[in-house]
Amino acid sequence: MSTAPDYFVHPQGICESPHVGEGSRIWAFAHVLPGARIGRFANICDGVFIENDVVLGDNVTVKNHVALYDGLRVEDQVFIGPGVSFANDTYPRSKRFVEHPLTRLMHGCSLGAGSIILPGVTVGPYALVGAGAVVTRDVPPFTLVKGNPARAAGLVCICGAPLKEGPDGYFCTAGDWRGSAPNLDMKCSQC
Repeated sequence: MSTAPDYFVHPQGICESPHVGEGSRIWAFAHVLPGARIGRFANICDGVFIENDVVLGDNVTVKNHVALYDGLRVEDQVFIGPGVSFANDTYPRSKRFVEHPLTRLMHGCSLGAGSIILPGVTVGPYALVGAGAVVTRDVPPFTLVKGNPARAAGLVCICGAPLKEGPDGYFCTAGDWRGSAPNLDMKCSQC
């Protein structure tokens, strides 16, 4: 007796991978190749393409019109905004197949709409890449980067709001957290 998978694939989506976690959703015009691995409760939106050597953790959101290429490793709770572009070949040429450098998106980080991530980059835990930024080098944990090339523009809370420096250390501009930053105990009322 066969059972239905415990994840959802839209009738106009294509999921060739047997490695999709429970509660995940793959929407229309998305295409997931056979070797891809998707964690639990992921949301793969319209028009997303996922290659074979891609690993997504739990609770990952990939918004519309994103292509995830070989060599990408995405940890839990990551947000990939609409139209984010990933490169996976440092010196691209047609019909030349090389080993791809690993690109890592660490736990809880977010990539703003239209940002570009070059190959081999690591975006640290809870970092925030601004919309349209071009990330050419590693992004430290809890750091907001923006621009072309992307440069550090401050620190962010776990909730994603900017941190400001006050007389007694940092504070979250959206919640009630105060203290030294960055650290994993920065949990405000918005987290």
